[in-house]
Amino acid sequence: MTDQARFFLDHKPGRSPANRSLERGVEILRAFRPGSELLGNGELAERTGLSKATVSRLTQTLVGSGMLQLDKAERAYRLAPAVLSLSHAMRTASRVLQTAAPRMLELARQRHINVGLAAPDRDEMVYLESIRYARRAALRHVVSGQRVPMELTSLGRAYLAALTPQHRTQLMQLLSKRRVKWKGIESEIRKACTDVRTRGFCAAAWQPEVVALATPLEVEGSIYVLNISLSTQESIEAIAQDLGPPLLALAQAVRHELAVREPRSE
Repeated sequence: MTDQARFFLDHKPGRSPANRSLERGVEILRAFRPGSELLGNGELAERTGLSKATVSRLTQTLVGSGMLQLDKAERAYRLAPAVLSLSHAMRTASRVLQTAAPRMLELARQRHINVGLAAPDRDEMVYLESIRYARRAALRHVVSGQRVPMELTSLGRAYLAALTPQHRTQLMQLLSKRRVKWKGIESEIRKACTDVRTRGFCAAAWQPEVVALATPLEVEGSIYVLNISLSTQESIEAIAQDLGPPLLALAQAVRHELAVREPRSE
């Protein structure tokens, strides 16, 4: 199993040896990403750090359970339709997403910007929704389910800012292992944490001529992140002054609506 996988499993509360087979099966599913739609047992073993014998056993089980499909001609596997059904069930069941999406659409239309909602997955951020209304088209087209780096993006840095100091330190130690120029990135993350604490949001421009602002959304016992972005030649600070207030207002509106709709115990 990879070092990344071990880190998150080791820091997962309530883990027991009885869950290892399930955890390994999940690692197999996690190995599939855009650009890696078809993987053989050897590639899966390399990506997960599991033995080929273990991978072979798990892929057979996952095919039998309808999570993977075997391409006999290529002697490799792809995700099965059942996986898409699970993601659809997650989206329709998410109170946070259902509450935020209409307000995100309204803001995106009013200000002609892109508005996103994301959640953490290990050391990456995953978009739950991305509404694109910026006047200038960006080179990168963001869709639901897309992953972005935690350490480089406003989304990830806002999430890091919302963590406890101990959890943030542990996660940054892991992130530092995959970046050669970590010192500069670490400094930017620490500034982002200060900005979230003092201004309520942080900013980043990790793509050319794209500025993004993000703010943590701590609701229902989890940390989500809202962000807005646009392609522009204006400075980060100019965008922050202009769009920071509507971003914070969006987050506050979502928090308020979720609190109002929170079911009361008898």
